Amino acid sequence: MKTETLMLGLSVLLGILQVLVPTLGPVSDRGLRWALGPRDTIYPPAAGVWGRLDRALRNFLETFPLFAASLLAVLAIGRTNALTVLGAELYFWARLFYVPVYAMGIPVLRTLLWLVSIVGILFLVAALL
Repeated sequence: MKTETLMLGLSVLLGILQVLVPTLGPVSDRGLRWALGPRDTIYPPAAGVWGRLDRALRNFLETFPLFAASLLAVLAIGRTNALTVLGAELYFWARLFYVPVYAMGIPVLRTLLWLVSIVGILFLVAALL
């Protein structure tokens, strides 16, 4: 298995985890009836760590399509190389560390990790050009 493919699979698993974890806070606050119901009642966004985890998920959902599309294109045209391996690894590891750093509310490091993940995507795009 290519490293890039492994990083894509691990990123998908990270995304699934990021979808599941932020639901724990609102369910504990609002109850199982809310979680299983139609959610017609509008609540304010979650606060604190649960809110930060939700915002980290939203950020992941903004960057993951760019990562996946560029990586799948690189794989499809057979342009993998050391730069695409590095790009895929940078994206995954930066996103993995981004979640707890954002959850803990560490501002500058969070932004630097986001930037590293974007650089990883740009390395993939560079292989396409």
